[in-house]
Amino acid sequence: QVQLEESGGASVQAGGSLRLSCAPSGYPTMGWFRRAPGKEREGVAALNNLGATNYGDSVKGRFTISADNAKNALVLQMYDLKPEDTAMYYCAARRWLSSPFLERIYYDYWGQGTQVTVSS
Repeated sequence: QVQLEESGGASVQAGGSLRLSCAPSGYPTMGWFRRAPGKEREGVAALNNLGATNYGDSVKGRFTISADNAKNALVLQMYDLKPEDTAMYYCAARRWLSSPFLERIYYDYWGQGTQVTVSS
């Protein structure tokens, strides 16, 4: 049973920053998703182990996905947070190497989520 564990969620003011982590990393393709209240789960960012990345339009230029190999963790660095970024954030992993898709159907394993709340 694969277990992914997210950490780093918190409540912050708009304009602030947060760093989310997910362990273990090391899967060929991994991503971050989020679900805001009343909305569908959406892809935020994804990364494969060839270094290709993909970002949702709403977070481009503000969020960065990376692998922290020393800590065996997938990291989502978030800057300039907005109230609309408020959501439960989930880490996901795919067993196979692929393009860094942002569609959840491609991912095999999921974490339980970590809450991010951004106040104005």
